[in-house]
This record gives sequence, structure tokens and C-alpha cells, in this order.
Amino acid sequence: MSLEINSFETDGSLIYRLVGRLDTNTSPDFEATLTEQLSKGRQRFMIDLGAIDYISSAGLRVFLMLAKKVGRGKGKMVLYGMSDHVKEVFDIAGFTKIFTIEPDAAAAQTHFG
Repeated sequence: MSLEINSFETDGSLIYRLVGRLDTNTSPDFEATLTEQLSKGRQRFMIDLGAIDYISSAGLRVFLMLAKKVGRGKGKMVLYGMSDHVKEVFDIAGFTKIFTIEPDAAAAQTHFG
């Protein structure tokens, strides 16, 4: 299975809706997309994981990279919409303690007010 990366902008934030699997095969494409936006000075990211059915350690690494790069500036990254299965992967990796994770887009948007 592949990864579909949909993006749009609202109120100066980039919103990514990922569909499919974020794994060793697909994470380089997503990382390249994020790196390109960071190089353009983008610092506000909302990432919808509601349609992700699988995430591997390679996928988790992309979020860690983004958090570090955004954290150096005045940016923010909020993840939202995780299924219970995906949230469990974040829990096991200890990532729920280091990332801002919200249940839905409305809650995620509050971090950018």
C-alpha cells in the first residue's frame, strides 16, 4: 500500500492529511515534502493522521525530524485524528509525551490562535 499526501493551507498553517501507510517505503516522500516547506520558511504544521492505518519507526522518525526543526524556530507541529492503533504505536515509542496530539482538527487549531 502507498501513502497519499494531501495538503492545504489555512490561517498560515499547513495542514497535511495522510492516507495509507507511513513506513520505510513511503516516509522519504513525506519527509521530502516537509523539508521543502521548511526550506521555504514554513513553521506551522497540522498533520491529520485519521486515515493512516499503519506507521513504522521510519514514519515516527519523520515526525521527530520535523519537531526538532520546527522547535528551533518559533514554529509548531500538532498531530491529530489518530486511530487507537496508531496512538498505541506513539505510546509505545514514548512519543505521546513529546508531541502535541489532539483528537480532531478543531482542537489542533487552538494551538495556532
